[in-house]
Amino acid sequence: MAETTMGGRIRSALRGKGLAGTLGAGAKILADWTMARWWAFWYGTFRVPGWRSRRFTCLGAEYAYFYHSYNSTYRSERAVELPVALSARQSFHGRRVLEVGNVLSHYARCDHTVLDKYERLDGIVNRLERYDPGAITLVNADVVDWTPPAAFDLIVSVSTLEHVGWDETPREPGKLLVAVDRLRAMLAPGGTLLVTMPLGHNAELDAALADGRLRFARQAFLKRVSRDNVWREVPWGEVAGIGYNRPFPSANAVVIGMDTGA
Repeated sequence: MAETTMGGRIRSALRGKGLAGTLGAGAKILADWTMARWWAFWYGTFRVPGWRSRRFTCLGAEYAYFYHSYNSTYRSERAVELPVALSARQSFHGRRVLEVGNVLSHYARCDHTVLDKYERLDGIVNRLERYDPGAITLVNADVVDWTPPAAFDLIVSVSTLEHVGWDETPREPGKLLVAVDRLRAMLAPGGTLLVTMPLGHNAELDAALADGRLRFARQAFLKRVSRDNVWREVPWGEVAGIGYNRPFPSANAVVIGMDTGA
């Protein structure tokens, strides 16, 4: 049986990684958290006035960049993914909403269903962040295996689907396309599927977008064009073959895909 308490997880980690490995993992978590706080201070002190006036466009709509200390959104693709996703979430308030990958509740009070195979709400990072998951209903299941009790009016996923099948053992490159089809099938008539995924991380994702095996009814490609995290909507040709973590940290391009339930 899996350990569920904090003490039990520490004992489990000690058995699996040993004392040195467990201390090393803990030190990395603390170092990452400290570095995020440093960047939050630096941006908050020197860049916030200019940052808050910035806007970007995606699929014909204009959004403000998203500024938050958690995961240093102002330094990564989260700056453009979150405004699009949170706007969609707000427009479906009070309706049946599914999120794949627990992301939005770290930035806003949420009460929807979250499907996440690995998420644990009492983790060390969540404790450091004083994370309040709100009223989300967390389901630990694989997206390709789970059968929902009813269809959803909105399904949203932020930087999660690119990991499906790719960052799992054994690797299943085709699992991403199966996952997208499963989510489409979970939509209520007229419902909306909104996904954001970084390019350059999952080679199968990039190839499927290039050859048309993965295509959304509406899709946009956003490209990071500066070190201070300015993004522009560009055609596919400008992001095809783009790398991850180069020339700028994290994703240098993302796809925003939208579909509507039949």
